[in-house]
Amino acid sequence: MNSIVAYKGYVGSVEFSENDGVFYGSVMGVRALISYEGTSAKEFIDDFHGAVDDYLELCRAEGKEPEKGHVNSFHVCIAPELYIS
Repeated sequence: MNSIVAYKGYVGSVEFSENDGVFYGSVMGVRALISYEGTSAKEFIDDFHGAVDDYLELCRAEGKEPEKGHVNSFHVCIAPELYIS
């Protein structure tokens, strides 16, 4: 099972609540809370897509630029003497 899902450039988490029998998650790398859930894989993916689409529509309606997530990116600064030429 994948632990992430992706749609329109947004990446979301995949979690499962055994107690509730529900898949749930949230979009990573943005300040806005974009969450979704479902009791089946199809319902989960449909809700994820809908949540991203709703976020993009809300940004458009408010005239705001949607944030793009910045996951899978790791930057490290090292001392110049450690560079390999």
